[in-house]
This record gives sequence, structure tokens and C-alpha cells, in this order.
Amino acid sequence: MIVGALDVVDRSLVVTFTTVGPYRLRTMTGDSTTAPQDVQATFCATLVGEWVALGATIAVVAPGSRSTPMALALAASPGIDLQIVHDERSAAFIALGCGLSGTPALLLCTSGTAAANFFPAVVEAGMSDVPMIVLTADRPEELRGVGAPQTIDQVDLYGGHVRWSRDPGVPVNAERSLWRGLATEAWSHAQTGPVQLNLAFREPLIGTAGELPEREVVPPVVATSVRNDPVPDGFDQQRGVILVGGSSGVPLEQIEALHALTAWPIIADPLSGARHLAGVVTTVDALLRHQQFADDHLPATVVRVGRPATSKFLAQWIARAPMVVQVGGPGVIDPEGNVTAFCQLDSLLDAQPKGSTGTPWLARWMNAERLADLAIVNSLEADLDLNEPQVARTVADSLPDDATLTVASSMPIRDLEWFGGAAANAHANRGANGIDGVVSTALGRALSGRTSVVVVGDLAFAHDANALLGLSERSCDLRIVVVDNDGGAIFSFLPQACALAEDQFEQLFGTPLGVDVVGLACAFGIQAVTVETAADLRQQLSRPGPWLVRIPSNRASNVAVHEQLQSAVGHALGGPAGFAESGSN
Repeated sequence: MIVGALDVVDRSLVVTFTTVGPYRLRTMTGDSTTAPQDVQATFCATLVGEWVALGATIAVVAPGSRSTPMALALAASPGIDLQIVHDERSAAFIALGCGLSGTPALLLCTSGTAAANFFPAVVEAGMSDVPMIVLTADRPEELRGVGAPQTIDQVDLYGGHVRWSRDPGVPVNAERSLWRGLATEAWSHAQTGPVQLNLAFREPLIGTAGELPEREVVPPVVATSVRNDPVPDGFDQQRGVILVGGSSGVPLEQIEALHALTAWPIIADPLSGARHLAGVVTTVDALLRHQQFADDHLPATVVRVGRPATSKFLAQWIARAPMVVQVGGPGVIDPEGNVTAFCQLDSLLDAQPKGSTGTPWLARWMNAERLADLAIVNSLEADLDLNEPQVARTVADSLPDDATLTVASSMPIRDLEWFGGAAANAHANRGANGIDGVVSTALGRALSGRTSVVVVGDLAFAHDANALLGLSERSCDLRIVVVDNDGGAIFSFLPQACALAEDQFEQLFGTPLGVDVVGLACAFGIQAVTVETAADLRQQLSRPGPWLVRIPSNRASNVAVHEQLQSAVGHALGGPAGFAESGSN
């Protein structure tokens, strides 16, 4: 609780507080010649001007009242592309999608639960090292903790999910020399993930910006601490593999160099952007479901670059390897608890490992890859109906030039990883693996000016349908592919599907929606159609967006299709192979 006195005389401001609660005491002294609302306007214009000078180009604003000073500053900046998004959760994921370009978006909301609705995207950005500057407007200190409307505790709201947070208080002229430094510090920390700047504003909220503080050109510096253990003894083994996942931060040229030295196969998932490299294996999930192959090709050394793939079979196989060296990735990557060392790829290259050079190890892997991929392609082409794995393969092979692909973190990313082939290259929000904001993330990527294609299930689409609000009025090319299996398809692959009675499984896991996907898109003014063949999907993918295409599917049939594909790979390798997942993430 805060007990205080507020006095405004001759356009000057004096605030005194007695504090009984979690909030810090702050003494504010105004300027007798400058109205407080003008100081706030100048403060916001200074921050925005500094961010634009540092490279900011886009701001995503969820409308509200308390955020007025900053919203006006953003709207007045000629260097800012202002995107108004009515739903805060969607707005935050749009900002995340923008941040995938490497430049943080500015994300603004009013006070109260609006800031809480940013939370899922902030968590994802934090776990995936996506740049973002979160601007949460707040009440001044005298209105905090006293029951004022639309006021929650926003100080350090996002906890450890942000790289940095500040609550500078209501701006005063006495601190104007610090404003640009505040903006620069926020920008610096935001290069490696989200930051929060909690901005308290006092009514009146509309002011006129005055002369801005002078700018000192000081390049922002981000202090980084990268672990680099010594290359472990016994690292240089014939039977080695290089796993490449998303969010690694490692140049592909270095991965190519390690492959050239060692002749180890590269097992690359679609999030790595590495499937076009020589020596890449794209069918590892299908290969490892073949028990004899998995046993015969167990590696002695694994180099994992970036985040793990989605395949449970790959994770279980890696857990059996005696040595795992982790390279790059957001945070600590050690899901199996068996990482031997955390090294930089430069260190591994300096060790000049010979790996499997001069042995048939790589040739065996590449032969299996050829057989498995041919079996998958032939099986998909034999099915006249457009099934879910075929959607993944068709989208990967038909993606327009310079287009980006975003996929949901449930079945779409798995189908792309398992059956998408060498052309599969995508982003998925795999930091927290949530269902949230997939379409909004893709929309954020589209706002950069590139074509953005997104593949989601009907459940993820319905969860983020507000991304379509105002989409027809935005200048962007967003192409939405919805696989409509009326519920949560991934659960049909889990033990729950066999262990529970059908009605109980449907109630708790299948969760049929009964949503008219095409009708819902049309209600938002988005052109939508249903297609049922690969040829029609390819044709639709060539058309500029925004549009939505619905592809009907059946959850039970989808399980059978996956079993059929795995059976085809098993026969190609020789011997049986089963299809079952052991987890939902």
C-alpha cells in the first residue's frame, strides 16, 4: 500500500510517498516550465527516435488508453511501420514473427491484463532467443497496490523469461539525460531475446514532444558468455553423426567443414535450414523405427548443433550414445542428461578429427537415406487422397521462391521433419512447443515483405483465429494451409488412444471442434477454399495471399497412413518396423 500526496502548482509536480508494500519509494520533481504530459511525450519520442536510429522498423500496438504517450510517439515516427492488432496475444506473436528477422519489434500494450496476454509469446521468444522489446504501459506508483482499476503488478512481470527489465517510473525532466541510455540498454539486451520496459504514465496522457536530448553515437554492446569446454578425449571416432537442429546460431559453413573433415552423416531437421547440404539424412525417424538399422548404426560420437528434433526415436537413440557434444543453441541443451561437453564448433574443427574418412560409414547412411526416401515418395504418390504427410511434402516441394514457411508444433512439424524431404525448411515455435500464436507468428514474418506460408491443424488455427482480424487490410502475402482433422490429431499416436475408451479419449484428447474452417475465415473477410488433391494444393500455393486453404483429414485414417509409410520404409530396408510415438512434445 502507498500513501502519498500529489500537488500540481504552476505546471510543476511534486510527489511524496510513504510506502507500505512491494513498491519502491520514488521522489519526483517536475519542471516549472514544462507540463508533465509534455515531458512524457518527449520521453517517448526520445526512446522511439533512439530505437529507429539503432535499426527498429516495426511496432506492433495493441490499442489502449494508458499507453497513449508511447502510441502517439510510435505513430509520429516516419521510420516505424505501425501495425495495430486488437488481440494482445496475437499482437505478441506477430512481434515474435517480426523478430525472426533478427531485428526486435517494438510491442506495446496498455496496463492490466493486456500485459499478461503477452506472456506466451514472451516465453517462446525467451526460450528461442528471438529479439523483442516489450513495452507495457502502467499506472504511476501512487495508483499501484491501492485498488485502482486496470492495474496489476507489472514490475518484472515476465520474470526470468526476459533478458532484462526496467521500471523507470513516470518520466521527469531531471532525468532526460538518461533517456537515450535507457533505450540503448533495452536495445542491446533485446538482441538475444525479449526485454520488458514497464512505462508508468500519469494523466493527462496527451502531450506535445519538445526538443529531444542530444544523441551520442555509442554502439550498443551485448556482453555474451559462451561455454566452451575442452574437446573430450575419444571424440574422434569412426561411428559419428552430426545432428543439426534449430536455433543453433552456428553458420552452415562450419557444419559443412566438420562434415568434410569427418565424413560423418548430417542428420538435419527442417528448423536447421541445413537439409540442402551434402551428406544430409532427412529420413532418420523412419530409419530408427527399424530396430536392426538403429542397432547397427549406433554412433560412438554425436555432435548436436542447436535444439533437438521432434522425433522421440531419435532422442531415445541418442540417449544410448556414449559421447554427446553439444554445440550452440538457446540456453542449455541437454534433454537426455548425457551431454559430455559443451563446445564451440571452432574447437572441434581445430582438433582436425578424421572421423569415418576412408570407411563405408557415410555410404551406408546415404544408401539407407536413398532407399527410405524413395519408399516414402512412392507410397505418397500411390495414395490418390491428399493425406497429412503428403501435405507436408507438397508444401516443402512447392514453396514459392523467397517464401518463408511456419508450421505448428504438433503434427505439422513432425510430418515435415519425417516426410518433408530435402526441401523442408521451416520455423516452428519449439521453444515452449505451445499451440499458441502460429498464424500470428507467420503473419509477423509476412509483414517483412516476404511471402509467408503457414501450415496448421484446425485446433491451432482456431486457437489463433484472431490473427485474421484486419488481415485483409494489411499489405502482406500470407498463405494459410489448415489440415482439418476436427481435433488434436497428435494424441491419436499416443498410448492414451489405445488405453482409454473411445468416448473418454475423444472427450479429453481428441477434442473435436466442429468448426467450419472455411466459414470462419470468410467471416474475417479472407478468401478460403477446400482442396483434396496434391495438384490442387500446388496450384493454390502459387497464388498470392492472403488466403486460406482447408484440407480435410481423418484422425484414424491419418494413423493408418503413417503406419503404411513406415511399413514401406521397413520393407525397403528389409524387415519390419512399427510406428508409435511415446510423447506429445
